[in-house]
Order: sequence, then C-alpha cells, then structure tokens
Amino acid sequence: MTEKTYITESQAITLDGLLRERVRLSPQLEAYTYFDRDANTWQALTWQDMAVRVGRWQAAMLPARLRAGDRVAILLRNGPDWVAAEQAALGLGLVVVPLYLEDRADNLHYVLQDAGVRLLIVPDASYWEKIHAASLKPLLDLQLVVLLEGESAPRSPWEHTIVRTAHEWLPAKPVTLNARSADPNSLATIVYTSGTTGKPKGVMLSHLNILACAAGSGKVMGALTGMRMLSFLPISHMFERTAGYYLPMMFAMPVTYARSIQTLADDLRDVQPQVLVAVPRIFERFHEKILDSLNKRGVIARTLFNFAVHIGWRRFLFQQGRGRWHPLILLYPLVTKRVATPLLSCFGGQLEMCVSGGASLSPAIARIFLGLGVNLVQGYGLTESSPVISCNRTDRNDPASVGMAIDSLDVRIGDNDELQVHGPSVMLGYWNNHKATHDTMTPDGWLRTGDKARIDDFGMIYITGRIKDILVLSNGEKIPPVDMEEAITLDPLFVQTIIIGEARSFLAALVVLNAEHWYPFAQTHGLDPQEPDSLHDPKIHKALLDRIAKSLRGFPGYAKVRRVTPLLEPWTVENGLLTPTLKTKRQLVVQHHADKVDAMYA
Repeated sequence: MTEKTYITESQAITLDGLLRERVRLSPQLEAYTYFDRDANTWQALTWQDMAVRVGRWQAAMLPARLRAGDRVAILLRNGPDWVAAEQAALGLGLVVVPLYLEDRADNLHYVLQDAGVRLLIVPDASYWEKIHAASLKPLLDLQLVVLLEGESAPRSPWEHTIVRTAHEWLPAKPVTLNARSADPNSLATIVYTSGTTGKPKGVMLSHLNILACAAGSGKVMGALTGMRMLSFLPISHMFERTAGYYLPMMFAMPVTYARSIQTLADDLRDVQPQVLVAVPRIFERFHEKILDSLNKRGVIARTLFNFAVHIGWRRFLFQQGRGRWHPLILLYPLVTKRVATPLLSCFGGQLEMCVSGGASLSPAIARIFLGLGVNLVQGYGLTESSPVISCNRTDRNDPASVGMAIDSLDVRIGDNDELQVHGPSVMLGYWNNHKATHDTMTPDGWLRTGDKARIDDFGMIYITGRIKDILVLSNGEKIPPVDMEEAITLDPLFVQTIIIGEARSFLAALVVLNAEHWYPFAQTHGLDPQEPDSLHDPKIHKALLDRIAKSLRGFPGYAKVRRVTPLLEPWTVENGLLTPTLKTKRQLVVQHHADKVDAMYA
C-alpha cells in the first residue's frame, strides 16, 4: 500500500474520517503549501503536520461548551487554518457554516443568527466589529469569537460573547486527533446560498453527500493521484470546497493556496500546477489578456493565433470522433510551439487539466483554449447537490454541453423540460425552511434544478434555459433578479427595471425613469432634463447607481449593480414589451435594447 493510495467514501465514512485515513496512509506526503507573509516565502505542510494543527484546534474546542450538532462558522481566507478549523469541528461532531469574506456584514449577521452559530472564527477584530455593528439584534447563541490574527484580544465591549485570539486560545503542545464513530448521514455543514428571495437559504449537506460527490467527481476527472492543484476560489463556495479540498484529500493531491486573485498570474508561474479548478471568469480574464497581447503585436500575430486555434480545433474534433482527419492537423506541433506554448506559459507550463464550473462557460472561449491544447472540461452543479451533478470527460468533451452525470447520480427530464437529480449527494434539505425544501424536491425525492435541459443518446446534458428567475454570474454567484428589481422600483425615481448579468462578470441594469421625478433629478445635477444627452452624463449614471445601491442594501454584497442605462420610454403592452397581465418580457426588452446592453459590457 503506497502513500498515494486513493481513499474511497466507504473507507472514510465521514469527512473527518477522510483526514484521519489520509494521515494514516500518507503521514510524510506533502499536503498543503501556503505563502508565509512573515517569512516572505512558501511553506509546505505534510499530512502529519496537518494532524497536529487539527489536534490543537480540537483541544481548544473541547472545553468551549460545544455539543455535537452545534454550529461553528468559519470566516477565513483560503489556507491550512481553514482546513484545520473545519476538520477539528467535524471531528467533534459539530456542524460547519462557511462564510464569505467579501460578503456584507449585515448578511453575515443574518446567517449567524439564522444558523444559531455558537463559535465564530474570523481573521481579525475588524471583521467581528463590522458584523457586531451590522444589526441591533443580538446574536444570542454565539458563545465565542476567535481571531486568527493578533497576539491578544482587544478590549471587548460585547457582554454576550467572549473574544479570544487563536494565539492565546490554541494549546502550544501537539494533541492527538480525536477518533470517533459517526453516522455518514449526519449533518456536516450548512451552506447558505441565494435563492429567489433576498435572504439566503441554508443548504444542509451530510458527510455522505459530500464524500459521494467528491468520489464521483474524481472518477470523472481521471488519474489525479499525486497531481498538484492550485486553490484560489473561496473554500466557502461548495465548488471549491469539494473539488479543491475534499477531492484532493481523497486522491492524495498536494494543494497550494494562491496568495490572492491579484497575484494569481505570478502564483501560477511559481507553483506550476497540474490541475486548475476555476470559474468561467478566470478563463475570460486570461482570454482578455491573450487578446490584448495579440493586439499589441499586430495583424500577423493575430492571424497566426487564429490559424493555430483553427488547426487545434480541427485536431480536437478529430480526437473526439466528431470530425474528420485533415492534412492541416499535421501542422499542429509547429503552431503549438510557435503560438500555444508561449501564450499558455501564463498557466505555469505544467497544466494537464482545467475544470470550469460554477457558471456557464462561453463555448467560444472554450473552443479557443481547447484549440490551443488546454485539456479544459466544463461541469455543472448546485450547492444542493454537493455541488457537482455532471462534467465532461476528457474523451467525451463537448463545450456546448455540461457533460454526463457523475457515476453516483441519476438524472431525468421532468415537467417543463426541467433537469432533475437523484442520488447520495443530494442535500438533506434547507435549514429551518420546510417550505423551500418541499418546493425544491419532487414528491418522489428528486431534486429540482430549476434548469431546462435535454439529454442526448450518450447521456450528455445540454442546459437549454432556466425555469427559476436566477442569474448566474461568470464567477458562479447566483442572483435573484426579480427581487432586486422590485426593491429598486420602490424608489419613485424608477418605474421599471431589468437586471442583466447571466454569464457576465458583473450586474448591469436597464431602468425606466419616472418623467416627473427625472426633471428635478437632472436639474439638481446641473443638467437639462429635456436634453437627450443628459441621460448619458457620467454624473447621472453615478447618482443612479448610488440610488440603486441604497435600494439593494438588504441583498448579499455581491448583488451589486455596476452599470446602468437610464431610459424614458416605458415598456408597455402596446410596444410589445409587456404581457397583457403587465409582466415584463425580459428577453424582448434585452433584445430591444441590445446595443445599450452591449455598450454597458463593452
């Protein structure tokens, strides 16, 4: 039995059992590498090192009056401490609630209150101060706040909780990992995700849910054992948590934590990962950089690039069995050396697999990377399915598809062409929300995805539309547009609103202004309301975005409108943009204003 042995879900039993089994099999194998800012260098940890870290966190949690089933919230940056804190909690039978560092304080406060969190772990005092000040409602269940950074806790004006630093809270001496017998179907985590209302819902996932998903995803991706992965998406997102944390632990893959998104390009060159898990926005950014580079180099460079992609795409289709052999394919090694290799050096030069998930990847962008020889596969899933439902295989890869269902799941097409899912990775339900659980599950126990789809004869899934009114940004965040639009139109300045952003990197809005309010609004900003150009003035756009931001204060921090196009002509039944029941025809409105939408995303 080698150090790189794959661990099955039946061997692990629970997520904390997965860690203990990995430590037993691979104590001296590299587990994690992170950048130590104090030492200004990369530091590596073995699995035995991680066992020591987890043991210290467990020893600190034991006297904290926490009982099995109590909730522990983690608000930390990606790194070994995130893993150690969670594994310590799971090993004591506690339930982990991951939080987003970028989320607004009032939203974090809501999650802590809704989940009844008892222990909160944050980077430093500033995060806790913002959360505490976000609401007048006390967090009655919260018993302890641990600050990862700092030598000693600042003076605390909060009587209902105890604030400690990890430095003083964690024991200095190594402690043996807690071993336990546990039910794999027990609740492991509550992951809050935005639904059709402004407030998020808590998705309840068991140990088995996540282990089944990680195992099924790994089998789809192929021979992963020992391959290095670079982790940069937030672990609080279920996509990264399963694909960039549990799956590598299962397959003995060393993980390096990127310093930040801003330094991602440098980290890729330094780390030279073999596996990269990302959202479409990352590939969009690299695509933009490639195009910028080509534009600076001139027409010849662009022509050669397009020729290389054309040849590479022909080769890809031939290898997939969807295209004929062509003599141009013989030129592939040459154009790869001249074009693809220099351009793709930005990924580190050792990349063997890229997985895109969390949102829809543009087939045009996928075609470019595949044409350049990048082994890029797209997957699909929901937090409610832990999260992976399907993924393309290397030998059956269609960028227009989201691939075939992972081995542990069954899929079917239900009413309204809805894709429905059944299997061991489907959630237990929504926390404290029986109605939402009932609405999301079919009477015979299948998960409603809310997406329209078709499944071909080979089992390939093609998403054809959306039943739910949810926008998915290119970074994977899910936004409820109808609720946002209703909130914006509560402001008397706005008569009608449409939020745009599906598969885009940010949200934009088309807004119809109330003519009566427009006149004084324009004059207040020193503009002539009767002059059409006033609608395009930057001062007006900034003022409108400020008004919109105030209307959206009750929504998650990522639900932010960054571009706006004001209009004075309303959408009516007469001009075909409203139904007889006065519902907005979204697609027709967007098509009608396609030039304005394109301008906002130019």
